[in-house]
Amino acid sequence: MARKVTLYSLQFGDLSLEEICKKTKSWGYDGLELGIPNHVDVRQTNPAYYQKIKDTLKKYDLSLYTISTHLIGQAVCDNIDIRHKEIQPDYIWKDGDPEGVKQRAVENLIQTAHAAKALGIDTVIGFTGSPIWHLLYSFPPVSQKMIDDGYAEFARRFRPIMDEYQNLGIRYALEVHPTEIAFDSFSAQRTLEAIDFHPAFGFNFDPSHLGYQGVDYVDFIYRFADRIFRVHMKDVYWSDTPKQVGVFGGHLTFGDPRRYWNFRSMGRGKINFEEIIRALNSIGYQGPLSVEWEDSAMDREHGARESCKFVKQVDFQTNAIAFDANFGK
Repeated sequence: MARKVTLYSLQFGDLSLEEICKKTKSWGYDGLELGIPNHVDVRQTNPAYYQKIKDTLKKYDLSLYTISTHLIGQAVCDNIDIRHKEIQPDYIWKDGDPEGVKQRAVENLIQTAHAAKALGIDTVIGFTGSPIWHLLYSFPPVSQKMIDDGYAEFARRFRPIMDEYQNLGIRYALEVHPTEIAFDSFSAQRTLEAIDFHPAFGFNFDPSHLGYQGVDYVDFIYRFADRIFRVHMKDVYWSDTPKQVGVFGGHLTFGDPRRYWNFRSMGRGKINFEEIIRALNSIGYQGPLSVEWEDSAMDREHGARESCKFVKQVDFQTNAIAFDANFGK
């Protein structure tokens, strides 16, 4: 049986849960990955609130495998500034005091684990933020101690969160992504080491963020086979010829054609999904394939519909027997 194909809801955060469920079903998806805070308020403690979410999904014959807290997770380890006000709900931002924002984000991430438990799922996807992303380009010179201190700060803030997750039987899948503590294979390994390979901490594999950086995204699957808790399906295009703007983006907004790279609807970029599926089969990943749809030049409903069709077409299961097992007598 092919893997279930789900849709990440945050790109449709302006729609109600009822509306996004209705559309998602009509586009052919098997389920949803619900984004926080738009479609789940994890501050809620009444079981009836979570039962209503489950009933709404059931009404449209949709499954739920994951909830995602990218926006809130970003605030845990980041150096907080005015940009974060745009992505944080008021109950996290409040007066904008950086340490207060961080502490409220930590509390909300723990609430998210409880919400996952109430919804009957075992995995949360999110970001961590990073105290050292601004040190990426090593000039003025960056000492090794500064980098070490950054990973130590990540561990200090995230290990207690992961302890709570482990106690609840919930896993946290960091989406490896620029601006996070892990953004390529090397930093992903360093992140695992920093948190002492905590059993509740792993990764959400999204090839798009690795591809435009020049990182071998198929190798990432094999390298971290036991830590890939969830998978995002997202495509990206990058230019084969010199552009006005390089990989750093030139302060241009997503979608600007002068950029070196831009996200695209599934099958319209350069990610090799054939090799991704073969690698996922090889490591035994049987979880959902969640479409995180982003394409600045395309209508989102058109993109969501065609992306579901593309993923279902490209996905396949490994053979149960060798192709030549029945040769001969």
